[in-house]
This record gives sequence, structure tokens and C-alpha cells, in this order.
Amino acid sequence: MNFSEAQKTGSNTQNLETATLGSGCFWCTEAVYLSVKGVREVASGYCGGKVKNPTYREVCSGLTGHAEVIQLKFDPAVISYSEILEIFWNTHDPTTLNKQGADEGTQYRSVVFYHSEEQRKTAEAYKQQLDKSGVFKNRIVTEISPVETFYKAEDYHQNYYALNPGQGYCQYVIRPKVEKFRKQFAAKLKP
Repeated sequence: MNFSEAQKTGSNTQNLETATLGSGCFWCTEAVYLSVKGVREVASGYCGGKVKNPTYREVCSGLTGHAEVIQLKFDPAVISYSEILEIFWNTHDPTTLNKQGADEGTQYRSVVFYHSEEQRKTAEAYKQQLDKSGVFKNRIVTEISPVETFYKAEDYHQNYYALNPGQGYCQYVIRPKVEKFRKQFAAKLKP
């Protein structure tokens, strides 16, 4: 966002907060959050592993320990961290360990990497509340861990869905997920 965009939206880029979330393939997660009101930036990348500057190929091997994640900057005056988490838990299956749809491996795990003690408490309370509510048939396995180094993925992964709408994975996996999200969260969409 440049200065003139910040003026138009009335937001101050210095007041943005950061969230880092993994919910399967980062292309899917990025496509959802790019359209959320109050979300200013979204980057696909890797977090939670033991290798410095991992490549996509290395992360896909499952040997680096990284999860595919998105890191987003959001304006808490427009959307709260709790609302960011509400979208997170409603746009993937947080009850499947290391698996989302046909994507399997630790790199596809459900994970919240928190940036503050407040985010940790919010994520843990939300997870506990969902488990008690019985919304999901099975227990939530989402990992809640402190954020470590976030490594931005290669350029061709950024804004993947918008730049590759005709690609098979985009048509058959991402598009239905985005359409479902848009119906369920219409009030949270950017104009």
C-alpha cells in the first residue's frame, strides 16, 4: 500500500499488526485473505522449520519442518485478530493432522504462529471454545506456536490464484474454496 492508498482508506500503516497462519496450501489461504477488508498485505511463505532460506522443493519434501503459511498485515481498527482467526478456522479442516484435501505432509499442517502473548491467548482460547462447542466432529489439531523466521516464498507463488486462474489446481481446489468463503463471509469482503 502506498501513502495515497493509506490516505484513501484512512489507515495508518504504522498501526498494522501481523498474523502468520498455515492451513494447507498457501495458494488457497492467500486467495482467501487477499479479499478481506482490513487486510493490507499478504505474502506466501514458510515458517516453523529448521533450514534457513528453504526453497519450495525443500519444503515439499517434508524434511525441513516448515509449514506453508501466509503472513498478513492487517489493520486492527478494521478487522480484529479474532476475526482473522474466525476466517482461518472456517476455511480449512483444523481436525486433520498434516493434511488438507489431497495435500498431505507436515508442510500442510494447520498452524497459528503467534506474534505476541495476546495473540497466543486469543488463539488458544478460540481453539478451546471451538473444541467445546462441538462445531467440528473431531478434535482440533491446530498447532499454536511462537512465530519463528518467516521466509517469503519464491515470486511465482505470490498472488498465485489471481495470476493463474486457468490452472487446474486453481479451478478445482482454490476456486470452490474462495467461492464458499465469499458466500460465508460476504460482510468481511473488500468493496
